Amino acid sequence: MSGEAHGRGMRRPMLFATGLLVTAAGLAVHLLGSGTAAGLVADGLYAVLVYLILAFAWPRAAILRVGSVALLACVLIELAQLSLLPAALASWWAPFRLVLGTTFSAVDLVAYAGGVLAALGGDAGAARLARRRSGKADEQQLIAH
Repeated sequence: MSGEAHGRGMRRPMLFATGLLVTAAGLAVHLLGSGTAAGLVADGLYAVLVYLILAFAWPRAAILRVGSVALLACVLIELAQLSLLPAALASWWAPFRLVLGTTFSAVDLVAYAGGVLAALGGDAGAARLARRRSGKADEQQLIAH
């Protein structure tokens, strides 16, 4: 995202609010949905949330860098499911099942890529909108003075 949007101080609140909505949507799909399609949507939303968390923590980073790290994190979490660790952690505390998963599926990697691409598109669109609004505000200040 651009420096203009960062300077306005709205990036983190928007990322946080979007993260809450994505979390709610992901949990709804996970709890209410069934089948392969619901699983792919939930996994895609998971990747979007990972992106949002990283963008919140690293607000001035280039969106492609955030997207790359988000995808890498999702892939590493999926690959970790090949070990017994995520399942063991999930048996110890149930929410770990949602965060780390327990069963490896190569198809999940496609859903993660789609989720990160969606997050990149949304973030780029938000940056463009912020630049347009910033430009209009600057124009209005020039006209008023």
